[in-house]
Amino acid sequence: MSISHHNALTSAQQQIQQDLNTTLQAFALPEPLQAAVHHAVMLGGKRVRPALCYATAALNPNQNFAAVRRAAVAIELIHCYSLAHDDLPCMDNDLLRRGQPTCHAAFGEDTALLAGDILQSMAFEVLGSRLFDQAQAVDQGIVLKQMQILATASSKMVCGQVLDLQSEGKRVDQTTLEKIHQNKTGALISAAIMMAAVTVFKGTDLALPKLREYAQAIGLAFQVQDDILDIVADTQQLGKTAGKDQQVEKSTYPALMGLQAAQAYAQQLHDQAFNALSHFSENTEQLYGISEFLLHRQH
Repeated sequence: MSISHHNALTSAQQQIQQDLNTTLQAFALPEPLQAAVHHAVMLGGKRVRPALCYATAALNPNQNFAAVRRAAVAIELIHCYSLAHDDLPCMDNDLLRRGQPTCHAAFGEDTALLAGDILQSMAFEVLGSRLFDQAQAVDQGIVLKQMQILATASSKMVCGQVLDLQSEGKRVDQTTLEKIHQNKTGALISAAIMMAAVTVFKGTDLALPKLREYAQAIGLAFQVQDDILDIVADTQQLGKTAGKDQQVEKSTYPALMGLQAAQAYAQQLHDQAFNALSHFSENTEQLYGISEFLLHRQH
């Protein structure tokens, strides 16, 4: 792990952990829902999406970082909701997540379902709140843009999950596979980047299409590497059940093109992402570093 992305991820993990804790304390939820939400959100994770929010904001510093912090919290709450639902018996039926029992394993299916539901609504409440920004007026124009980006990405994520479930046990082509993962995984990663981008760049700025290009490449690359790790890593490394994709006959890149070709494709996508970043002349270290981590991660 290079110093640049180690520092970027460590700093992001510390910031988002603090902000998530502040956020959860701001909501008075009945038990056992409160405990289930805490379990779904606070038990670790790489926090890649918040890190991408912060790294994007670093391209144009001295802007309203409170709005970026809210975006980072919101995107992580949506991600955590999706994991709580993804692990349910009616979906992937997993008992292990981040090295811990999944939400439904710890609290029951009904509470896990409701925890996911409320995490989704909390994400949008956070975007419209004054968390981390009590001394300043909230820019409603930015809030609206962020909500639109997050809502669209959340809908795409659900559609991607439907397509993924429909493809189990089938051999799909690469176009179909990419449609699944551009929605299921890539949309939320892209949203993390674009929610920060609309905070620090004007709508006419050429930075926005370049960041969108970067986001789409890195979002798809993340899933390709995830598919690879399901084969080459073990359960202890992953913190979730290894080999699950093969067990349920999911459509994956290694299954479609072979392991070596999938690894080469992941590198190709990262090269595309780096090419998009070449538009920026400074402050790109964090985005480059996180991208390198995503390519070479082992969990």
